[in-house]
Amino acid sequence: MKALRLGEFRCINIERKTMNLESPKVTVDQSATYLFNAMTDVKSFERLMPDSIAKFEVTDADSFIFGLKGMPEIKLRLTEKVAPTKVVLGAASDKLPFSLTAHINPIAEDKSEVQLHFTGDFNPMMAMMIKGPITKFLEALSENMHKL
Repeated sequence: MKALRLGEFRCINIERKTMNLESPKVTVDQSATYLFNAMTDVKSFERLMPDSIAKFEVTDADSFIFGLKGMPEIKLRLTEKVAPTKVVLGAASDKLPFSLTAHINPIAEDKSEVQLHFTGDFNPMMAMMIKGPITKFLEALSENMHKL
């Protein structure tokens, strides 16, 4: 192995691992179709955002940018729709590859259960740093689901 001199850098490949987080299941007094339609309209996500929202901007019919206080801005794009049970948003940037999936389960005509799933590929250091804030973010989105 070659000795490194001061000022030389070695590139170390840090393996990415998949992080899976899920929100608590919440019951909403709305039909699955209503919730699906609301969640496929990206403007609706402003109502779901936590109180710590610093920015929310719809950039086109399928994407929006949001920023929470003390966190970098993130652009999300609607990537998959399966009426009326599934809505998937994905990060528009490859720097932080992740998806946010809403699973909508109809319980009755005007009652549904919603659970959010976050899946992302991060190196272990990044995963450790963002796990807490992402978990809180998912909880806030779930708690605000009744605002749709």
